Amino acid sequence: MTRKLKPAASRRDILKYGAGGMALAALGTPSILRAQDTIPVGILQPLSGGLELLGRQGAQGTEMALLEANEAGGVLGGRMFEIIEADTETDPTTAVERSNELIRARGVSAVVGPVTSASRDAIQTVYERFRTPLIYATDYEGGVCSPFLTCYSALPEHQVAPLVDYALANDLGSFFLLGSDYIWPQKMNASFRATADARGATVVAEEYGAWGAQDYAPTLRKIERSGADTVVLTIVGADAITFLKQFAASPLKGQVEIICFGFSENYLSGLTVEEAEGIIGPANFVASLDKPEAQDLVSRVRARYGADAIVSNTVDAHYTATRLLIEGIKKAESTDAEAFGDAMLELPVMSGNGEVQFRRSDRHAELNGLIVAARNGEMAVQRDLGRIDAPSQCS
Repeated sequence: MTRKLKPAASRRDILKYGAGGMALAALGTPSILRAQDTIPVGILQPLSGGLELLGRQGAQGTEMALLEANEAGGVLGGRMFEIIEADTETDPTTAVERSNELIRARGVSAVVGPVTSASRDAIQTVYERFRTPLIYATDYEGGVCSPFLTCYSALPEHQVAPLVDYALANDLGSFFLLGSDYIWPQKMNASFRATADARGATVVAEEYGAWGAQDYAPTLRKIERSGADTVVLTIVGADAITFLKQFAASPLKGQVEIICFGFSENYLSGLTVEEAEGIIGPANFVASLDKPEAQDLVSRVRARYGADAIVSNTVDAHYTATRLLIEGIKKAESTDAEAFGDAMLELPVMSGNGEVQFRRSDRHAELNGLIVAARNGEMAVQRDLGRIDAPSQCS
C-alpha cells in the first residue's frame, strides 16, 4: 500500500506537536495564521518497499527532535514545527515525486532523509532547484558536495580502515565482499579492497545480489569454496536479515566471521541471539554505550516511544542532525534557508556519542566512531575510536 503525505496539520496535529499553553494559543487563532506560524519540516523516509526497518527509525529520530523543540516552547518566539511525513517506498522515482510534493505543495522549510544513495542522488537536483535544505543522516560512500545538502554521515574513511585493522589484529585477513547492487556497497567495497591490499590482506571474491533475494544458498556455497575467513556484508535492510538467517543456519556459522556495514540494533530485532552473535560492525552510537549522553538519549526515546523502543545508530543520527537544524534556525533567528543553512555549520551539539558538528568545508559532520559486535543480544563496544577525520568531500 502506498503511504501518502500526511494532510495539513489538523487541530489534533497541532495539539500533538505543540506544548501546553502554546498549543492552546495556536488553536485559538485563525487557521490561515496558524499555518503561517508553523514551520513545516518534511520527513522523507522509506516506510515501505524493503528498507522500512531503517526508515521508521530515521523518522522516529527526526520526529522526537521536533517534538522536543515544540514541547520546549517552539522557536523564534513560539513558532511550532509542523511534521509532514512522506514515504519513498524505497524507490528513487517515488522519492523525487514526494520531494516535489513536500516542497511545492507543502512548502517545507527543510527535509530530513532519505536512506539510500540512489534516492539521495535522484532528489538532489530538486532541492538545489528550489533552494530547499536536505539533511541526510545515513552512512554513505562520500563524494557529495552541494550548498543545499548537509550530511550527518559516516564516510568510508570513518569506517573501512579501522575495520580492516581490527580484523587483521584478530587474525582475519581473507575477505569475501558481498553487497546489494547499488552505489553504496560498490563504493564501500572498492574502499575496503584498496585498504586490504595496502595492508597485505586478501579479497578473494566480490559479489552483488539483486534486491529481494530469497535464496542465498548458491552464495553460501561460493563463500565456503572461496576459503575466506570473513564475509564483508553491505547487503541492506530486509535482504541483510534474510542472508544472515541463512548464513546462521549453514555450516559457515562459527567458521567464517561477518563484518556488516550498517549493522545496528535494527538488525538485532530481526535476528535471534544465536543468529546475530559475533557479527562485527562500525557505528557512531549504540544503545549500550557507557557514556552519560548515550544513556540519556536511550532513556528519552524509551520514555516517549515505550520501554521496548529500539534506540539505534539510525535514531541517534537523525535525532542529532535534526537538532542541528533546529539550533541553526534558532541561531539565525530566521527560517530563511540560506540563513539557517549557514548557521548550522560549526555549531556543536551533544550527540549520543560525544560532541559533533557540521563542518563548513563540505557540510559533512565530524563524528566519533566505534567498532561494535553483537554479544548476547545487544551491540557491545569493542573499540572506541574517538574522533576520526575524513577529507572534505568538496575537494
